[in-house]
Amino acid sequence: VLPHPLLLLLLLLPSGPPPTSGMEDAAFPHLGESSQPPPRACPLRCFCPRADTVDCNGLDLQVFPDNITRAAQHLSLQNNQLQELPYNELSRLSSLRTLNLHNNLISSEGLPDEAFESLTQLQHIYVAHNKLSVAPQFLPRSLRVADLAANQVTEIFPLTFGEKPALRSVYLHNNRLSNAGLPPDAFHGSEAVATLSLSSNRLSYLPPSLPPSLERLHLQNNLISKVPRGALSRQTHLRELYLQHNQLTDSGLDATTFSKLQHLEYLDLSHNQLASVPAGLPRTLAVLHLGRNRIRWVEAARLRGARRLRYLLLQHNQLGAMGLPAGALRPLRGLHTLHLYGNRLERVPLALPRRLRALVLPHNHVTALGARDLAGMPGLAELNLAYNRLVSARVHHRAFRPLRALRSLDLAGNQLTRVPGGLPGSLHSLRLQRNQLRTLEPELLAGLDQLRELSLAHNRLRIGDIGPGTWHELQALQVLDLSHNELSFVPPDLPEALEELHLQGNRISHVGAEAFLSTPRLRALFLRANRLHMTSIEPEAFLGLLHLSVVDTAGNPEQVLVRLPPAAPRQPRVGGP
Repeated sequence: VLPHPLLLLLLLLPSGPPPTSGMEDAAFPHLGESSQPPPRACPLRCFCPRADTVDCNGLDLQVFPDNITRAAQHLSLQNNQLQELPYNELSRLSSLRTLNLHNNLISSEGLPDEAFESLTQLQHIYVAHNKLSVAPQFLPRSLRVADLAANQVTEIFPLTFGEKPALRSVYLHNNRLSNAGLPPDAFHGSEAVATLSLSSNRLSYLPPSLPPSLERLHLQNNLISKVPRGALSRQTHLRELYLQHNQLTDSGLDATTFSKLQHLEYLDLSHNQLASVPAGLPRTLAVLHLGRNRIRWVEAARLRGARRLRYLLLQHNQLGAMGLPAGALRPLRGLHTLHLYGNRLERVPLALPRRLRALVLPHNHVTALGARDLAGMPGLAELNLAYNRLVSARVHHRAFRPLRALRSLDLAGNQLTRVPGGLPGSLHSLRLQRNQLRTLEPELLAGLDQLRELSLAHNRLRIGDIGPGTWHELQALQVLDLSHNELSFVPPDLPEALEELHLQGNRISHVGAEAFLSTPRLRALFLRANRLHMTSIEPEAFLGLLHLSVVDTAGNPEQVLVRLPPAAPRQPRVGGP
């Protein structure tokens, strides 16, 4: 995340009261009253909270303000209409440390190089969101942060960022830089640069001669199709590398591309044209993002070196039935999350790392779950199999039993006709919406005494399909979604802990006085788009619901009269037809 210029300006202000000279204290004797110091000189309409700070932010200035004190160290002119900076005005401010010109109309012709020669103490310059076509040819040697983002820069020069021993951060994203506009010695003598952002430019290959001190390198949203051999061989301190949204293919990388990056922790290669996992991944890597490529097969040998990998993202590739061979990921013993959304997998990959905590597999072609398919992941806490092709007849009744630590299970958007059996008692969230459920059996929900959220929306449930005692075991349930089913009235004996109940889009035409006797903690009730009329809800229906604050009855045939108990808040959402 790039620093906000105003925030940096404020953070850099010295603490303590503004300095006062001894002459001011002695110049005016006490004549019966305490004398006040003379007002501090400040440009018209600007704000000068300290003797060294001038803030002219957002004044629609078209001309550089006069009367800026020579003692100014921090000058903010952001969010104005300036087109140029006069050399004589800027060059006399030799004490400047922070110059903020963000969001003006300054062109390269309006930013004289000579003006910076006298700013020998300048540490932070912000010229983002202007109209620069080339970078300044010279910036002061004292510079620490330079932000030239969101201009139209096509060229930088050797002394724009070169020979700056204290320079730490350079932001050049959202410009028009091609490789021809970057000189090979662009950062010569600047051996402390830790952050470099060149994203959203027109680079076709990774620039050579980047600073060896880099820790974060942003190159996303370019036209990069190749990383030249050795281009990253000196960047041994690099921790984060962003190469997403480029045109990289397998031929644009080789086994040495990333092998020297012995501190690399985050690598984003998503939204490219890779057909395989890159070779030579460093052992320090913790996050590998390969989503939205063209990967058809994961070769175990390519990942063997990245043994510390924690997050592997392979969503929206072309992994088919044989795309993830059994045991291909087993060497990744510390893997926490495996993201496989939007592939063509026909079953849950076998022999996954035992310590896996999150397996994300929605929008694949999984049709069945065997008794042992999930048995090798005893620590799994999140399992997402939504929008696959699961049918109840091919889900083994012991498929989920080994997952003793599972807290979240998403089976939405499949073709299940009944709740799977053997669900672990550790579950907190169970999502079964958009299936074909026709029955709820108490024994299949037995033991789920930690379940807090249950979604059964968009199924085919009727009141007669919900067996007696179905809700008895769900004593911790707080959110229940039964919307868009075929219910004709509020199901009885709902869990006592329930706080949020969704019944919209059913066939409910009457709410009796006893409908919510079992749910005294109810806070939100959704009854919209049913068959309710003005007097369909009995006056006593909400009598014991002292916490109820939301009742949504919009979209019914008539406006529904809702009476809340005296202790409840008086702002229910009540709707008409």
